[in-house]
Amino acid sequence: MSGLSKGIERAEARLKWDPSPLGSAPSDLDLIAATYRVGAEHGDPAYVVAFGSRFSPDGTIWLNRDSTNGKGLGFDEVMTLDLGRLSSEYGRVVVGVAIQQGFGRLEFQAVSNPAYQLVTGYTVLAEGDFTSIGSATGATVAEFTRAASGAWEFHSLLVGYDADPDTLSRTMGHPPA
Repeated sequence: MSGLSKGIERAEARLKWDPSPLGSAPSDLDLIAATYRVGAEHGDPAYVVAFGSRFSPDGTIWLNRDSTNGKGLGFDEVMTLDLGRLSSEYGRVVVGVAIQQGFGRLEFQAVSNPAYQLVTGYTVLAEGDFTSIGSATGATVAEFTRAASGAWEFHSLLVGYDADPDTLSRTMGHPPA
């Protein structure tokens, strides 16, 4: 898998939440991974992997599990990032979470027990909830950057956005305002 001293070769992003109370609209959260080319690490993504496009063009990032209501066992959404196979033309991958807004505005603070976790092998890189950004509708949770040696490094990146999934996927690579 990965030896942290040699860089991260494969990682997994995980997301979970509890179903909405009976009689209320479902909470639908989505994992998003946006990939950026070397020299354009903070702009528009080269491509995005999310609920509407579950696999990267080269097969290195894929959404293994997708939920529209939080009724999964354990983690409701899981995404694998096979960074060791990602072309050297890419230098940054940002992982985010967006809340679908189809039933009206829904913020993290209104979702029952949302939480995320990033792992490599059995090592937990980061985990947490969205309490500190409760009024946001989307967030970045992590970024992976390619060092000069070519090894991938992990950085925790919990930043809230007021954005629907489409807007978040286009803007989460830009530096926060």
